[in-house]
Amino acid sequence: MGAGLRRRELALPAATLAGLAIGLALFAVDSRAADVAWAATAVLVAVPLTWSVVRSLARRDLGVDVIALVAIVAALAVGEYLAAAVVALMLAGGNALEAVAAGRARRELAALLARAPQVALRVTPDGVEQVPVDEVVVGDRVLVRTGEVLPVDGVVEGETATIDGSALTGEALPVLVPRGGPVRSGTTNAGAPMELRATRPARESAYAALLRLVREAESQRAPFVRMADRYAALFLPATLLLAGAAWALSGDPVRAVAVLVVATPCPLILAAPVALVAGVSRAAKRGVIVKGAGVIEALGGTRTVVLDKTGTLTLGTPRVDEIVPVDGVAAGEVLRLAGSLEQLSSHVLAEAVVRDARERGALLSFPEHAEEEPGRGIEGIVDGRRVAVGSGPWIAGRGYGAAAPGPAREGRATVVVGVDGSIAGTILMGDVIRPDARDLIARLRRAGVREIALATGDQPAVAEEVARRVGVDRVYAQQSPEDKLALVTTLRARSGEGTVVMVGDGVNDAPALAGADVGIAVGGARATASSQAADAVIVDDRIERVAEAIEIGRRSLRIARQSVLAGMGLSGVAMVFAAAGLIPPLAGALLQEGIDIAVILNALRAVRG
Repeated sequence: MGAGLRRRELALPAATLAGLAIGLALFAVDSRAADVAWAATAVLVAVPLTWSVVRSLARRDLGVDVIALVAIVAALAVGEYLAAAVVALMLAGGNALEAVAAGRARRELAALLARAPQVALRVTPDGVEQVPVDEVVVGDRVLVRTGEVLPVDGVVEGETATIDGSALTGEALPVLVPRGGPVRSGTTNAGAPMELRATRPARESAYAALLRLVREAESQRAPFVRMADRYAALFLPATLLLAGAAWALSGDPVRAVAVLVVATPCPLILAAPVALVAGVSRAAKRGVIVKGAGVIEALGGTRTVVLDKTGTLTLGTPRVDEIVPVDGVAAGEVLRLAGSLEQLSSHVLAEAVVRDARERGALLSFPEHAEEEPGRGIEGIVDGRRVAVGSGPWIAGRGYGAAAPGPAREGRATVVVGVDGSIAGTILMGDVIRPDARDLIARLRRAGVREIALATGDQPAVAEEVARRVGVDRVYAQQSPEDKLALVTTLRARSGEGTVVMVGDGVNDAPALAGADVGIAVGGARATASSQAADAVIVDDRIERVAEAIEIGRRSLRIARQSVLAGMGLSGVAMVFAAAGLIPPLAGALLQEGIDIAVILNALRAVRG
């Protein structure tokens, strides 16, 4: 499929080049046959171009293609067939540049994306059957294995379930949902295999509602106006005025055609896309897949950046934040005993306890006679001592006594450790800020970003603490997906000409990513809707790439603007000479080619760091 798309994107410029070459070959034998070949070549481009221009004008969109179409038609009208073919070749080549870049970005991104759950494990009297998720109806029991995404909304059946809702709600730590408690599609089962009873069909689920919100946000976002089109809106009237004046004063329509041919905005058609496509290539080398040259151009105008918290500024995985020992037990011993026992637990916090214990150099022992109540706690023998790890109420119910109130803060999970019938200590778990998050904020400011905001579904106290530590300007806490989209919409309306960039990684970020001027998804390999809604995807999960993408956009846009202004300036001088009758159409087309080469060489600087 990718090869087929590439062939279609290159077919028109290849055919145009072939027609131009055939005409040159025929010229020595039969000039009329050559004219026919060149005219056919120009018409080959002019016909689809006319339809494209008509649709653009119907949308009141005056772009660079209008000048090219006028030049081709005028050259054909006065018999300057070779000049018409040269202009057609330049136009077809410039449009192909952007099409190839956008197609390549889509193909590379497709390999990173995972879709919403397509199948569900339905529990029947005869066992478990795999069915398309759309076949699940209200009342069906669905089995969700450890680590799987919940395919439909429902209520928990059986024991307490451990649900990781970070992708959907922004809360970093998993929550325990008791029997009968509601769970939403798009969240992840972080504990033992669980069953849920469907309360809505998949098409009405929370995940489906989010995807609909994404589509609505994309459809309502105003189309991006390219820099080249903005310049064309000024260049076209000036060109037509000069061409008309040259014809009126001289009485020779060929002079008007010469002006139009020299004025063909090849710096706009070629130089700007070359610089911006070079930026796309540069971004890909730095681990950012960008969906087209327009995104690079928009990044170049970034004024406001909105950052998600969980998984974006933070790692999105629980870590040991603090150990509070009791009755003289060493903190390291509390962690070692807990880590030893948690090796056999399926709970999402258990992995974090084991990992941190090993990172701190603890020598873990293998537990014996371990028994776990999924989602509540685990008990067993470690080095001859009876150890229990779990929630406070569960530990107390096992006869270890009640845990003393600790210094737990909002946004931190508490794991109680009991040893030989008494409380040995408490482990506080929290999300960890990325080590490069503060450097990202400083780098964004150096890049010229005026406002940096944090938007999260987490609690205000947690959000304020993260914001204080990384240094953002504003904090928006307890934001639902709809709230984030509304925030981005408000900021866009307030920012004027500046670009608003939204950065996130979860399903709950997808509507805001789609509604922003540029949406950047962090960690493209994760199975969320965010990568599908975003304009750019950071594939290596390094948050510093956000600043790099904006820097690449700024440099590419600056080089594109330099190339366009230089090319237009040179074309303007040539137009004056053409109006005076000093440059005929064919010579004007060849002169324009020389200008093109100069500005394209300058535009190619954008591919370098």
